[in-house]
Amino acid sequence: ALRSICDEHGILLIADEVQTGFGRTGEWFGSHTLGLRPDIVVYGKGIANGFPLSAVGSSRELFSQWPAGSHGTTYGGNPISCAASAATIDGLTEVLPGVAARSEHSFARFAEMKKTHSVIGDIRGLGLMIGVELVDENLDADPAAIGHVKSVGLEEGLFILDCGPKENVIRFLPPLNVSMEDLDRGLDIIDRALSSYEA
Repeated sequence: ALRSICDEHGILLIADEVQTGFGRTGEWFGSHTLGLRPDIVVYGKGIANGFPLSAVGSSRELFSQWPAGSHGTTYGGNPISCAASAATIDGLTEVLPGVAARSEHSFARFAEMKKTHSVIGDIRGLGLMIGVELVDENLDADPAAIGHVKSVGLEEGLFILDCGPKENVIRFLPPLNVSMEDLDRGLDIIDRALSSYEA
């Protein structure tokens, strides 16, 4: 629907794949996961596995409308960053097939936790980009819960980020190549933190 609306009104569809790109959603790009064909794609983060690099991609036809020399950057075309990206893409080819199993396992574990922890509200996401909403007994945001979970996580060696407009969502983004053992270790820490919060 979005693609057809853009086409109907002559609007370029731009996909921000800075966080969703390079395997995070279980496909190469989040737009692939959604079956979307953008005109322009913005890349970052996973493009070079944390090495400083970003890029803008589009069709040759669209980029030909941008005159040569009209855009420049101080660090554009850095060969070290580009080499890091090439190595990342090579490695991702081997890692990407395992993302689906890790995602399925993570969602199943969070679903099990939800059965025993009333503080868990919504569980959402794609691939290994998962949000776990923490709520109080009225189903309102519970930022105190996320504070507790983050604190317990740090004590046990797990760095947990929060997100959401009310800062009450666990932002669960493990490495794409995380071992199942380490994945379970992290999920166990979250489970214990939720238990101690509700005690």
